Amino acid sequence: MKRLDGLAVLACLWLLASVAMAHEDHGSPNATPAASSTGTRDAQTWFTDTTVLDQNGNSLRFYSDVLKDRVVLLNVIFTHCNDACPLITRKLKDVRDALGEPLARQVYFISVTSDPQNDTPAVLKAFAQKQGVDGPNWLFLTGGQAEVEQVLARLGHLVPSPEQHSTLLIAGDVASKRWSKIRPDAPPQAIAQRLQLLTQPLAGR
Repeated sequence: MKRLDGLAVLACLWLLASVAMAHEDHGSPNATPAASSTGTRDAQTWFTDTTVLDQNGNSLRFYSDVLKDRVVLLNVIFTHCNDACPLITRKLKDVRDALGEPLARQVYFISVTSDPQNDTPAVLKAFAQKQGVDGPNWLFLTGGQAEVEQVLARLGHLVPSPEQHSTLLIAGDVASKRWSKIRPDAPPQAIAQRLQLLTQPLAGR
């Protein structure tokens, strides 16, 4: 896996949009970022400090409080989905189990709703508890419609309706600007190995 420096991370994020897999049986597969990458100089500027809410109702800045200096695995869900969303969430629980402790404590799982109008913090909390993943280092994010759309746009996951969201996983070592796209049908152990690589320091870091 190559280290992405400078603006190269933006090209990676832009490519996420063109290869994103659509939610199965739900419309268009081609989500594109709503915002241009022109003039973006660093990760905070790109991702922005858009205000979001976690499943406990805490107000967080998307870059500074959610992403900064972390190894992350991001995905998009909506709670009234009856197929891919709960299945992928349970698979990511298996990924976290495969990481083992203490490695699992170094990775943050971040699930962003594509349906903020219905997925309030309380609804996300209930979903997380039902899937058995309401624990440390796992954030379920919602917020105002405009704020969530801004976050999804920066991830290359902004789509016309919640059902059209991508199931593609995004793994990243934010500090080192190392990003990777992962298919959701990859085996849990393979996803865990990818995350393990991202937790390893780069030479000279």
